[in-house]
Amino acid sequence: MDFDDSPELNHISPIRSSKSQIDREGKGFGSNLAKVLTARSNASVRDPGPPPDSGFKAWTQALMGHLVLFNTWGMISSFGVFQTYYTTELGLNPSAVSWIGSMQMLGHFCIGMFSGRMLDAGLFYWVLIPGMISASLGMFMTSLCTQYWQFFLAQGVLNGIGCGLQFTPSMSLVSTYFSKNRSVAITIVASGSATGGLIYPTIARQLLPQIGFAWTVRVMAFLMLAVGACYVSLLKPRLPPRKTGPLLELSAFGELPYTLYLAGIFFACWGSYFAFYYIGSYGVDVVGVSYSTSVNLLMIMNAIGLVGRIIPGLLSDQFFGPINTLIPSTVLSGVILYFWAFVKTEPGLYAFSIVYGLITAGFQGLFPAGLTSLTKDASKVGVRNGMGFAIAGLANFTGPPIAGAIIQRDGGRFLIAQIWGGCMVLVGSVILVLGRLVMTGKKFRVRV
Repeated sequence: MDFDDSPELNHISPIRSSKSQIDREGKGFGSNLAKVLTARSNASVRDPGPPPDSGFKAWTQALMGHLVLFNTWGMISSFGVFQTYYTTELGLNPSAVSWIGSMQMLGHFCIGMFSGRMLDAGLFYWVLIPGMISASLGMFMTSLCTQYWQFFLAQGVLNGIGCGLQFTPSMSLVSTYFSKNRSVAITIVASGSATGGLIYPTIARQLLPQIGFAWTVRVMAFLMLAVGACYVSLLKPRLPPRKTGPLLELSAFGELPYTLYLAGIFFACWGSYFAFYYIGSYGVDVVGVSYSTSVNLLMIMNAIGLVGRIIPGLLSDQFFGPINTLIPSTVLSGVILYFWAFVKTEPGLYAFSIVYGLITAGFQGLFPAGLTSLTKDASKVGVRNGMGFAIAGLANFTGPPIAGAIIQRDGGRFLIAQIWGGCMVLVGSVILVLGRLVMTGKKFRVRV
């Protein structure tokens, strides 16, 4: 399936078009709206020149990308709050509840296969605006839910699709503004998940006891709308639309570094994210902490990610490159998951949350930068990133429910699931090392 270029608009001004002109052309409101949105999508993108790599406009795009991740990945990173609430207060099955958060993750990453191509085709706002509305609507509908299937459709499916429509094109758009500072810019964007993962659980902790579940979730949804209005207004595509091109560029999988990189990311994501879902449940069920403390643990794990993303991004740009910096973070994430099994006290839980949140943030922040670095043609960054994020989405969709099923099968004990998670992350690390060797051979001082 190919996408054609949006029409050139240097001779068209939808805002100034008179009613008589519209009537003569036989175009109604829908066509005029299409012109407006397409004009915005292609504004100021002819002959863009090299990436500015700095300056007010470029860093503004990075900040707006941060807010996109605040609304999308940040909300999903907060699912541990809902996981604990649904299982303890509503009595739902832990593994079944995990599928709600996993469905969010699937939509968040896998819709990128399509929404990323929309950026390349010059239709950025056609996915960004509906995505922002859908994600907010999903949370508004969640506030009305009382049964499992309702939560699954509203929070899992609708919110997940809305997040997916926004995430990949926004991440890819920001990357087109940067070259030397790309890793820092993308980690600034990715750190939006840490900011959102701090703010949204804070809202839950403060408001749940006072106004109840329904209005707490509505407050979150209103915040999503307000933040969304900000980045919808300020995000601006830089590159001209690509005239034609496939929806999926399957030939990319013929590049061994790209394929091995995504295989490694799949296994690393498969095992690493379930800690964010289950740290609260582990605290309540195994250690015996309060629900409020379980929320604090998730907040700390997400908040420390601000530091854990920015510092590796700086090291990547200044010294090592994204893939070289990513691999140690991934290895350490797998090792730390093993040590989770030894945590039996509340102070130990806080220590684990800090260390794991800090280290795994490096992986979460750098894997998009590493993926972008494997695409040399900037006009294809949307579609290739979208395919890569879809692979990560499949891992995130199945990983936490598998861990939940293991916990349930083992009578509520977490040990086997923790070992499984650590092993999967380390398998991913080995594959990432293999991909790096394919790119550079045995030359260890090569920056990639």
